[in-house]
Amino acid sequence: MGSSLVIAKDDPRAGDVQALIRSHLQFANEQTPPEDVHALDLNGLLNPTVTVFSARRRRELVAIGALQKLDETRAELKSMHTAEGAREQGVGRAMLEALIAVARRQRYRQVSLETGTMDAFTPARSLYLSAGFVPCGPFGDYRPSPNSMFMTLTLE
Repeated sequence: MGSSLVIAKDDPRAGDVQALIRSHLQFANEQTPPEDVHALDLNGLLNPTVTVFSARRRRELVAIGALQKLDETRAELKSMHTAEGAREQGVGRAMLEALIAVARRQRYRQVSLETGTMDAFTPARSLYLSAGFVPCGPFGDYRPSPNSMFMTLTLE
């Protein structure tokens, strides 16, 4: 992958970011019953509690991810999505590590997430488990669902 990957805050209104958000929402809606799709749309990503990040290689957008402040000590990982052509190249892991680093700098003690239980979400669940996330119960406004897996990482 090399040092050519740049991860930084980005504007979810940018054209290429919006296109990748649409891909993320399409993927979520194709894999998950509507009542269990928790992916944020553009309006959700514009919420002041949400910070959107992009990963770019030679200025080309290859991934997005976001952190949403839940309270003073907890954040939620949102909108993790790697462009299809950039998968299996370490981009998702680099984005995840960058978001965890931001959470540490912002002094959060815990980062949690919700992901799907379907086979299509196996790569995401494997990535989160390999980064130290552990299964947990629903948090925030989530409700238990057979279609959702909740995970959390305690930051020290």
